[in-house]
Amino acid sequence: MRALSGLWRWRRNPLRRTTDLAEAWVALVALVLIAAAAPVAGCLAGAAAQDSLQRAVREQQHTRHLVTATVVRDLGEAPLETDPDTTTARETRSRVLAEWTAPDGTQRHGPALAELKSPHPGDRFRLWTDPQGRITTRPLDSPTATTHAVLAGIGAALLTVGLVEGARRLTVWRMVQGRYARWDQAWDRAGPDWGKAGTGS
Repeated sequence: MRALSGLWRWRRNPLRRTTDLAEAWVALVALVLIAAAAPVAGCLAGAAAQDSLQRAVREQQHTRHLVTATVVRDLGEAPLETDPDTTTARETRSRVLAEWTAPDGTQRHGPALAELKSPHPGDRFRLWTDPQGRITTRPLDSPTATTHAVLAGIGAALLTVGLVEGARRLTVWRMVQGRYARWDQAWDRAGPDWGKAGTGS
């Protein structure tokens, strides 16, 4: 919005300086870039993220398998949740020693997080594994991937706006510094006698 404040400098005014007009052009260019480049950058980044994430969704759904495991014994309180996309409350998960059959047919056993409030030996629960039977997180789903892609697009658009506005401010700052330098040179040329009666006569 501050870019709009420079547009008043186009009005005809005998006191308007060249740098005022230059600042107005910088403001206009920044406004056009924000209006045009930010949406384009957001769409391109979002589309690229969507393609990448949807490929990851397909790969994970192909390589991750939901198997049934059996509780051997309870291992106590579950650690902090490592899957940020999980919708299961932490208090419903328990850490147990379990055994399960991998997708390749081999028998596996080890610690696992079970969605059981009070697990007992012989209880059964479901967990995600890779093709070799190693425990992994659940595969990314398509709606979650789309949400992440939208957020990536919004982030790219905001970053573009920030970069354009930062470039505008830097350009205006350089113009102001140049103006101050020219004022200092003008004061130096005027000399210490400026303003005294009879000076220059």
